[in-house]
Amino acid sequence: MNRPHFADIARDLTEGIASGRFPVGSYLPTELELRDRYNTSRHTIRAALHELQQLGFVSRRKNAGTRVESAQPKNDFRPSLASVDDLVQFGSEHLRVVQSTEEMAATGKLAKVLQCDEGTPWLRISSLRVARDRTRPPVGWTDVYLDPAYADIAETVRDEPDTLISSLIEARYGRCVAEIQQNIQAVNVSPEMAARLQVAAGTAALEIVRRYIDSTGAAFEVSISVHPAERFSVSMRLKRSDV
Repeated sequence: MNRPHFADIARDLTEGIASGRFPVGSYLPTELELRDRYNTSRHTIRAALHELQQLGFVSRRKNAGTRVESAQPKNDFRPSLASVDDLVQFGSEHLRVVQSTEEMAATGKLAKVLQCDEGTPWLRISSLRVARDRTRPPVGWTDVYLDPAYADIAETVRDEPDTLISSLIEARYGRCVAEIQQNIQAVNVSPEMAARLQVAAGTAALEIVRRYIDSTGAAFEVSISVHPAERFSVSMRLKRSDV
């Protein structure tokens, strides 16, 4: 039996808070108790509690436990992506709402970002990313660039909004992700993008470029995402390598 993902645990605890099983003012079970309850690691429990804290459901103090502060979320959702599995989980929890699909040629700055020759043809799929309950503003906008040979996957992309496009390509064509190269930079939201994301023009945001690499080292998908800074975060762990 697979261990639950931290997002599944966070969702279960959120439902417990909303239902009154964990009323406002009470304390959640300890990390060790939750670890045993969900048959997982303490690290996973801490990640789940961190998500609840980011949403404003709970507060945490050392040696005092995790206190329930609200039965409703107070903050925008801030997913933390640190692995391919987290990216897949993010895709399953945030629906892709396709806005447009078109074949185009990459030129100028875009060609440099995509690391391709001027005039290279691509299939571009542009989408909003929204929470499954659709009660909060979009978490981001993504332009996905694919080889036009994959054009017939466009309808599947619309029909399966909770599945990553790379996973759809793998299932249909057998082209698997061996590595994802990711580049993140701070940007200001343009007026056009501001209207899409329901923020003011000039708002701080993260632009994330991801290159999906197969086992031969070739990129078969490139995505460019823009996320308002208050709705998204990226986390990672750095470990000392053995000398």
